[in-house]
Amino acid sequence: MTDVAESPGRDCPLCPRLVEYRLANRAKWPDWHNAPVPCWGPRDARLMVLGLAPGVKGANRTGRPFTGDHAGKLLYATLLKFGLARGAYREDPRDGMELAGVRIVNAVRCVPPENLPTPAEVATCNRFLLAEIGAMPGLKAVLALGLVAHNALLKSHRIAAARMKFAHGAVHELPGGVLLADSYHVSRYNTQTGRLTTEMFEAVVADVLRRIG
Repeated sequence: MTDVAESPGRDCPLCPRLVEYRLANRAKWPDWHNAPVPCWGPRDARLMVLGLAPGVKGANRTGRPFTGDHAGKLLYATLLKFGLARGAYREDPRDGMELAGVRIVNAVRCVPPENLPTPAEVATCNRFLLAEIGAMPGLKAVLALGLVAHNALLKSHRIAAARMKFAHGAVHELPGGVLLADSYHVSRYNTQTGRLTTEMFEAVVADVLRRIG
């Protein structure tokens, strides 16, 4: 374990398509973050919440994961309810909210066009996910939000996706004893269509916390 995890620089050059999109966004919205979004939360956390990638008008704008777009509403309300956050979520990184016992990480750090990274981009960014895992000595569980996050975590452990299939509410045990818990992503599409309800998401979080004590 290490206290410092490798992270992409502000002008990370590794994914040409994402670089092109980043530069276009900087030209269009020069006062936005428009850079790889850093992880957030204490490194000694027991739980990692693993998202997909920054939203263009959310974390790409604000510089804090899940902050400023619809997905953050359910996520942070749930973390607050279960004592994994303190304060109030106001969709602004200056709202003073703090995380406790949880760290939020994205499988891909840069915003992708149409909110969907390519498999190659997920693979390229996997080194940073692996570094985060290695820098969290007390990690007991990862809550993967959606299939892409689920598969990215398996890739970081060199586990074939067919061995542990994604399913909402499923819990898998990884080598070393860390748990992988699955939930549908907290995106607007899932919550507004009823695919993911508040009760469904809270049940997954409650189950994970019960399992890790």
